[in-house]
Amino acid sequence: MAGAFGPAAEPITIDVWSDVVCPFCYLGDAHLQQAIEAFPHASSVQVRYHSFQLHPGAVETRPVTEYLIKDRGLSPDQLAASHQHLTAQGAEAGLVYRFADSLIFNTRDAHRLIHFAKAEGRDHEMVLRLFRAEFTDGLDLSDHGVLADLAAELGFSREAAIAALSSDAYEADFEADVAAAQQMGINGVPFFVFDGKRAISGAQPVEMFRRALDLSWQDRAAQPA
Repeated sequence: MAGAFGPAAEPITIDVWSDVVCPFCYLGDAHLQQAIEAFPHASSVQVRYHSFQLHPGAVETRPVTEYLIKDRGLSPDQLAASHQHLTAQGAEAGLVYRFADSLIFNTRDAHRLIHFAKAEGRDHEMVLRLFRAEFTDGLDLSDHGVLADLAAELGFSREAAIAALSSDAYEADFEADVAAAQQMGINGVPFFVFDGKRAISGAQPVEMFRRALDLSWQDRAAQPA
C-alpha cells in the first residue's frame, strides 16, 4: 500500500484537451499549474496535452474582436465586459491578455508544432509559448515562419520545425487527439481528466484542481500493494 507521504508507483496523469486560441484554456492551465506547485507530491504528477480545435473550419486569419462581433453576434459592450473580466482573472494568475491584438485562425499547424515539441517531452513549454504568442504578442500562429521562430526561441531547430510543418508530420497525432475527444464527448475546452477517472471542464479555480489531485492521490494510497 502506497504511503500517504511516499512516492506513487505511477505518476498521477492529467490529460488536458485545449486550443491555443482559447483564453479559458490559458487561464485553466495557469490554475492547474498553481495547484500542482502547491501539491506535496508535485513530482509525481504528469500532464499530457492533447489537441482540440474550437474553430476547425477556419480558413483565414482574422481579429478575434471582428469574429466574435460579426460571426458570433456579441455586441461591442458584451465583448468588452467579457474581455475585461478575463483580463482581470488572467492578471491574478500572472497572465497578460491583449484581446485587441488576438487572432482567430486554423490551429491545426500550431497543434502539430506542440506534438513536435512533445516528441522531446517539452509540450508544455510549447503550449505556454503559443498561448503567450496568441494572447499577449498578437502573433499569427497560422504562419509557418512565425511558428518556426517560436520553436527556435525555445531551443528547437528552426529548420526541423519548418520541415515538420511543411509536411504531414504529427498529423496522425493531431487526428488521434481530436478523435479521442469526440469519443469521450468533449465538446468544449479546456477539459482535464485525472487518472482517467475525474474530469474538470473549464477554467475552474485552483482549489478545484487541488481537490482533484488530493482525491487522485488518495485513490493511489488506497490501492492494495
